[in-house]
Amino acid sequence: MDELPGWPEGTAAVLSTLGPDGPHAIPVSLVVRAGPRELLIGLAPRRRSLEHLRERPACAITVMAEQGVAFTAHGRAVAFEEAAKVIAARVVVEDIADHDHPTFEIEGGVRWRWTDEQAVERDAEARAALQRLSRRRS
Repeated sequence: MDELPGWPEGTAAVLSTLGPDGPHAIPVSLVVRAGPRELLIGLAPRRRSLEHLRERPACAITVMAEQGVAFTAHGRAVAFEEAAKVIAARVVVEDIADHDHPTFEIEGGVRWRWTDEQAVERDAEARAALQRLSRRRS
């Protein structure tokens, strides 16, 4: 896989970082493709993963979205910017592991939804802010 594929908005992903005590993985709901080999991850300012990225920028983002879209992007966080009350971590992707394989099929990604109206509004604002940032290059 030479470049990041597209995936549906709101797809849950897993962000893996390296903390002082070893690997750390969390589910994230705000991952936006920002170019063929670049993405943005929206993280709450208090997230321990954000601290890890600032100290050790190497990371992996695993996306299992829908049929034919399953990959892990390995890269480095290169910039951080506030965007609608979240911090957008810009990740330059160095390698993409394609998990699509002829002997099995991903039928769908994780299904989730916000259950609080204020959370829905905050997510929409943050997603729009990351979309705007995705159109800019660092």
